[in-house]
Amino acid sequence: MNSHKPLLLVDIDGVISLFGGEQLASKDGSFHSIDGMFHFLSATAAAHLLDLDDQFELVWCSGWEEKANEHLPHLLGLPPELPYLSFERAVGRSNAHWKLAAIDAFAGERPLAWIDDALNEACHEWAAARAAPTLLVETAPEHGLTEREAERLRAWAREQRALSRPLDAG
Repeated sequence: MNSHKPLLLVDIDGVISLFGGEQLASKDGSFHSIDGMFHFLSATAAAHLLDLDDQFELVWCSGWEEKANEHLPHLLGLPPELPYLSFERAVGRSNAHWKLAAIDAFAGERPLAWIDDALNEACHEWAAARAAPTLLVETAPEHGLTEREAERLRAWAREQRALSRPLDAG
């Protein structure tokens, strides 16, 4: 892990793999059969992730787990073999988001941004309680990662870099 960059935890469904039927025809991307299921993969989201790779350490944070690296890098031109989170399938608390325990275990006290289409109140409470800087960015599943979310992530990364620079002693 590159501890100098904040983490960017990336969900896939609703962020890169879009939902929306007829509306998808106007989007930049393509359909692919992955493990027998059709997914519309957004080329726009992939381009934003490639751009964000300079400012963040990208990490798959999806139920796809290792399958993200099996399919997405060659289909979308994304970096190969990104770290990915593995999840326990049983949720510990009824109101907890099913990804939180794995995120905590992986991220520790590192600053992180998490982009997902299914953030709930437990996610916001968790983010507010973290000691490390934490940004939650929610996408609309029919649009995924757009310029609006990408700019919000870039601005937050710039802010984190500015805060982490030592003050000049001169």
